[in-house]
Amino acid sequence: MTERSLDGRTAFVSGSGRNIGRAVAVRLAQLGCNVVVNGSSSEDACRETARLVEAAGARALVAMGDVSRSDAMARIAETALAEFGTVDVVVNNAARRPHKPFLETSDADWHAVVDGALTASFSSARAFLPGMVEKGWGRVINFAGMKAIRGYFEGAPISAAKHGVWGLTKALSQEFGPKGVTVNAISPGQIRSETATQDDPARVATIPVGFMGTPGDIAAVVAFLASPEARFVNGQMLAVNGGETT
Repeated sequence: MTERSLDGRTAFVSGSGRNIGRAVAVRLAQLGCNVVVNGSSSEDACRETARLVEAAGARALVAMGDVSRSDAMARIAETALAEFGTVDVVVNNAARRPHKPFLETSDADWHAVVDGALTASFSSARAFLPGMVEKGWGRVINFAGMKAIRGYFEGAPISAAKHGVWGLTKALSQEFGPKGVTVNAISPGQIRSETATQDDPARVATIPVGFMGTPGDIAAVVAFLASPEARFVNGQMLAVNGGETT
């Protein structure tokens, strides 16, 4: 990828107040992409991400809201489009990942998780794809996670939601690829966070490369998929997990 290869583009990154979302926002900014920073809880964290985006030489807009709600997503999109005209890159990072025994899972638990991952990806794509189609260029990058590859103990709602995200990715790639828009998914493995910055030996034992990933590892793959160089990558799920799944 060449530096500033996304000059003049704008990205929407959900859940970009911290961790992977923040790393993605900053990496895209380093490529010249303006960023709509989104979160649903900490506006201070989102504003810090926006500051880092601007320090990288791009414009930032903080658009708070719960992307699991279609009405909130519509308001976020309206704000973003009023500011930037179009959004060319959509990164659906936000999700809820609770673990709970299946027989203790309520309807509210189920809908909170499914709406947070699958419905949010649907709503953001619906909001921003028209502008991409009009320009004949766009990128939708969904986050599927290893839960879209295999089932997990006491994780039925998120496994179901993430498998749904993978299905949505494949369907949209076929419909919008001919219109100049690629749609792909990333499946991150075990990633360090702001609160857990050291490798967990028990978790590392399951990773063939022998270490946990960082948010920057995921951001690098997002940057590639968003770049012009990835024009022939469409309808794929890239597992970025050190070989934990093969």
